[in-house]
Amino acid sequence: MFQPFELEHYLSDNEQDVSYNFSESGVHPLTLGELLDIAGIEADALRETLLDYPEVRGKAELRETIAALYPGAYPDNVLVTVGASEANHLVAATLLEAGDAVLAMHPSYQQLSGNAINRGVHLDTVSLIEDEDWALDLAELEQRVTPATKLLSIINPHNPTGHILNEAERTAIIRAADKVGAWIVADEVYAGTERGEAPATPSFWGQYDRVIAINSMSKAYGLPGLRTGWIVAPADWVPALWRRHEYATISATMLGNELTEIALSPAVRPKLTARARRLIDRGFDVLMRELAAQEDVYSVVPPQASAMCIVRYDLPIDSRRFADRLVAEQDTLVVPGSCFGLPRHFRFSSALEETYLVEGIRRINALVGSLLHA
Repeated sequence: MFQPFELEHYLSDNEQDVSYNFSESGVHPLTLGELLDIAGIEADALRETLLDYPEVRGKAELRETIAALYPGAYPDNVLVTVGASEANHLVAATLLEAGDAVLAMHPSYQQLSGNAINRGVHLDTVSLIEDEDWALDLAELEQRVTPATKLLSIINPHNPTGHILNEAERTAIIRAADKVGAWIVADEVYAGTERGEAPATPSFWGQYDRVIAINSMSKAYGLPGLRTGWIVAPADWVPALWRRHEYATISATMLGNELTEIALSPAVRPKLTARARRLIDRGFDVLMRELAAQEDVYSVVPPQASAMCIVRYDLPIDSRRFADRLVAEQDTLVVPGSCFGLPRHFRFSSALEETYLVEGIRRINALVGSLLHA
């Protein structure tokens, strides 16, 4: 039986009809003009872009630019996709068969794991422990990886908690995968969203011979509308992914290829990630300041990265009902924790403009106030 993507289903039903939307998981998007200004390019320079199909696996120049971000990678390791969503779909379609087992983090964004379930794959989970700053449960990891485990689905930095796997956690994941010959599929779309002075999150690419790294322009770069993602995989596996890409979408767009090449260029990419960090740091500070109005209700494990965090609340109402009432009564959207198996939590995106944040959080606090007085 088909399992819908609960989180995306909830957003599809609600995100277009609210005044205050805190459900997105990337930094505040750029306009095309802002991107071109950052790059120092006149809009007229794009007028001659031929709006034809690009090379199906992605423009050669773009694949070269992406490969340069991964030590030891070459353009033949890269497949350009329609966002990380297609990348996850292609990986599931290529690597997994009914009867295989996948190990995923819990809580977690469920795109790859949902694809696996819909292919008749058994899903196991390994916990991130909230009371330990969302650390990976290493003992549970050791127990859950078995000879049937075909793939470990890793999101690093993590969605929704913002946890960054430390060296011990990464080493344990690689050791567990190597023990049974499993793949590590690393969704790394939040690399570049680290808070404060934290260094860039290292990729799993190059740390083990059965790694597939996935990324996109949607989160750290503020360019979700380009719908450009990519897979970095062992070169002998790229053709199998490519063949399925031809069925799924044929190719990403020509304009997406062109603009992504600009955005990832050595002159522009650092400016985009610096912008992301500014928005993330300022937005999280505003969030914590405004939540302090109901400090006895909320608790937050500060995320190490990402434009969002998980907020726990101490109220006798489940997360779906809480989120539904926010939409109905306050015209405001958050992601209910039930989408991640987290009762009495919600996911909140804060890398947004301050005035928008303040008003939106005021509305959340208004609902909390009414629940406390009920």
